[in-house]
Parts: sequence; structure tokens; C-alpha cells
Amino acid sequence: MIAILIAPALGLILSLFGTPVLARVLVRKKYGQFIREDGPTTHPVKRGTPTMGGAWIVGSVVIAYFATHGIMTLIGVSAGPTAFGLLLLLVTVGMALVGFLDDYTKVSKQRSLGLTPWAKIVGQSAIGIGFAILALNRPDENGRTPGSTAISFVRDSSFDLASAGPLIGAILFILWSQLILTGASNGVNVTDGLDGLAAGISIFVFGAYMLMGIWQFNQSCADTTVARAVCYEVRDPLDLALIAAALCGSLVGFLWWNTTPARIIMGDTGSLALGGAMAGLAILSRTQLLLVVLAGMFVLVTLSVIIQVSYFKLSDGKRVFLMTPLHHHFELKGWQQVTVVTRFWIIAGLFVAAGLGLFYAEWIILAQPG
Repeated sequence: MIAILIAPALGLILSLFGTPVLARVLVRKKYGQFIREDGPTTHPVKRGTPTMGGAWIVGSVVIAYFATHGIMTLIGVSAGPTAFGLLLLLVTVGMALVGFLDDYTKVSKQRSLGLTPWAKIVGQSAIGIGFAILALNRPDENGRTPGSTAISFVRDSSFDLASAGPLIGAILFILWSQLILTGASNGVNVTDGLDGLAAGISIFVFGAYMLMGIWQFNQSCADTTVARAVCYEVRDPLDLALIAAALCGSLVGFLWWNTTPARIIMGDTGSLALGGAMAGLAILSRTQLLLVVLAGMFVLVTLSVIIQVSYFKLSDGKRVFLMTPLHHHFELKGWQQVTVVTRFWIIAGLFVAAGLGLFYAEWIILAQPG
């Protein structure tokens, strides 16, 4: 359990002291953010703020993960990184690379639009398919693979995609995983529009996965003293909790420099990586549908865009919101940026509390005698 304390501490230190160094490097290279011309009038002042800060968020997490395992191995507590942890890091870094290509296209071509939508989808799909295939392989001695073809909420349900056959089940799992990955990464991406907004909300979500990973470890089916009715069939949940904790620490350090007025912006490099990490945690911890609740604030912001675009097309140019994503609507209503961010953080915290409540309530119900 001490690893859960070491990882976020290392992530925090690396991010807190490394982020301003990266910001100075990006300024020298003139890798500044470009702002959409039709956005709120308060946003043009952000033009030129160094972007791609998400690269160091991810870098801090990777270093913290391996350093923590190195420390734990030296003291004889850990055998080293696990397949689960490496797979989660793989999808996180992979999505960061897609985001980096998008950010680099913006700064190199001096425009606010990066990769084309199709190019971004192809990149996300390649990472998602690779992740899903690996998740259905590398079984442990008990035959458990990192991913499961069963649809899950707080644990695997009886609805198994493989009931139609192993091959069809694998194909459906790949498509289902791709949907979760694309939805989560794009959800964080569209929310990353105000200083500190996406980073703050992400801390809540990853904090929840850290707590759930610890709980799943303590109630693991590998522990024969735990009743089968309430145990969790999740491999290496403590390693997932370790990465979630490292993400929390790294994001706190980054948020120190990302709050208004931001010294650095995470860019698509960070937002796609964070969304990929959330999706990976949901799939590997077998809490796929619970992510909708835990990341409820990201879901609301994404829905505002979907509603706006759909209504605009159906009503011949009418709008539901003054501007989307949702945070821009409240900016145009006269709310200060700090007010929008703080209130969205509060709502995000309530969503996470509700998700954790559902997670624990299900265990309580199953643990009741009879």
C-alpha cells in the first residue's frame, strides 16, 4: 500500500517542478496555443500560451510508475510492473501521441485546427484496437485476461458479448472498447477550454479510481477469505490504483501552473491522454458503465455539443446554447472564468461521489446475508 503514497508524491514533484521548465522551452520554440476566432472575447489573451503541457503530465506519470516499482522492488515488496499497468500506460501514451500530432500540426501550421477529424479518428482507432486486442490476451494462471467481454457496471454482468461466439465476442469487445475510448478522450478534449477545468475534473475521476482499485484489491477473488458473492475478478487492481494515484499527483502539480492565468496549456496531448487513461481504467477495472457517472461532468459538456449541433441542423440554424461547449455558454452569460471552473469542479465532485456511492452500495447489497 505504501506504493500508493509514493507514486502520487513522485508525480506531484516531477510535475510541479518540471512543468515550468517545459513551459520555458515551449516559449523559446514559439509553440503557443492558437485561439478560435469565434470564441468568447476574453479568450484572445490566451493566444501564444505554451501548449502541449500534457506531454509532461504523461511523462511524470510514466516516470513515477517505474520509479515506484523500482523502489518497491529494492525493499522487496514488489515484483515489478504488471501487465495491467503496462497496458494502461500503453493506451495513455498512445493517445498522448495522437494528441501531440494534433498540437504539433496547429503550432507548425500556425492555425487553431490541427489534424483533420478523420486523421484523429484513425489515430484513436489504431490505439483503441491495439489496446482491446492486448486486453483479451495474456491470461494469468487462473485464465483471467486484463479485459473482459462481459459488459460491466461496477463488476462484470451476465451480459457477455462472447455469448455469440468467441470471434464475434472479440470483435464486439473491440468495437465496445473503441466506443469507450473515443468517447472518453473526446469528452476530456472538448472540456479542456478554460484554465484548470479539465485538469481539476480529472483529479476527481482518477481519485475515485484510486480508491476503487484499493477496495478491489482488498476484496479480490484471489483472497480465499473473501466471499465469492462480493469479490472482484480484477487482476492487479492495486497497480491500476497506483497509476490513478500517479495521475492525481501529476495533475495537481500541473494545475499549479494551469490555473488562471494559465502559464501552460495541456493541449490535445494531455486531454486525449487523460481520456484514454480513464477509458483504460474503466475497462481494466471492469467498471465500464460506471465511468458515465464518475465522468459525468465530461459527459454533460459533450452532450451540450451534440445537442447544439443536432438542434442547429434540425431547426435550420437555431441554437439551444449561446455557445458550446457548455462552459462557453456560461461565459457568454456573464460568468467569470474562475466562477465557471469552480462550479464545474463542484458538480464534477458530486458526480464522483455518486459514482463511489453506487460502487460501494452494490457491494453492501451483495454482502447482506441471504
